[in-house]
Amino acid sequence: MKIAILSRNSQLYSTSRLVQAAKERGHQARVVDPMRCYMNITSHRPSVHYKGEDLTDIDAVIPRIGASITFYGTAVVRQFEMMGVFCLNESVAITRSRDKLRSLQLLARKGIGLPVSGFAHSTQYTADLIDLVGGAPLVVKLLEGTQGIGVVLAETRQAAESVIEAFRGLDANILVQEFIAEAKGTDLRCIVIGGKVVGSMKRMAKEGEFRSNLHRGGSAAVAKITPEERSTAVRAAKIMGLNAAGVDLLRSNHGPVVMEVNSSPGLEGIEGATGKDVAGEIIDYIVANAQHGRTGTKGKG
Repeated sequence: MKIAILSRNSQLYSTSRLVQAAKERGHQARVVDPMRCYMNITSHRPSVHYKGEDLTDIDAVIPRIGASITFYGTAVVRQFEMMGVFCLNESVAITRSRDKLRSLQLLARKGIGLPVSGFAHSTQYTADLIDLVGGAPLVVKLLEGTQGIGVVLAETRQAAESVIEAFRGLDANILVQEFIAEAKGTDLRCIVIGGKVVGSMKRMAKEGEFRSNLHRGGSAAVAKITPEERSTAVRAAKIMGLNAAGVDLLRSNHGPVVMEVNSSPGLEGIEGATGKDVAGEIIDYIVANAQHGRTGTKGKG
């Protein structure tokens, strides 16, 4: 099988591990920079070209689309879908998960546990918005932020009002959420592949920090999750329409709540914490499910 991994950097751990796992199983894998792809959009013979080559012999695609290139990256994935190529995660599902507000609305509609969240455009009713999520302390997030960037903990009401007004002054779209104090700076990252949790880890924030992202200096350890947490992670990935996802959960007093569903979860942390061959699980799923023309939008929204 010929597999294309859409990634801007072949040296990244996740990308190189996917190449390695594919080759260990006897498949051909190549890294394709989606920003250097160009497309022939036609109803009769749609195609994707890369460095002068027509990529018509690709059997499956693994999108590793960074948040900064979502628009063009998903356009390339969509073109492969038009060609009938099996994509691990489809373009609509990736776009859904990248839009924090849209993803929360989809999850809420299906009854998934979430932190109390608020969203507004005007700062005229900031005080009421803060009250909606239970008051300070609260978390203010940029909708476009990733890896913990653009996430601020406002410990007092005055600080919350200042942060919200500052972000809106930059014309940034923001999300306000209750602060889950009982989580104590830890969260769970569950990797879901093909409707199953194949690995889970607990991420712990460094001292003095509330964000547990590994990119922010957090640490990780293998975690044993409850049946409810497992079910929540699987359902969240399914609602987004993602065949492979990283689902971030917090343990709250009222059960697991979903913080984010990531369509391109990093593999280094989860493989290091659990010792599991997650890259191999992804390749095995593709081999078992890849069929020409087997594309279609999963879920709604």
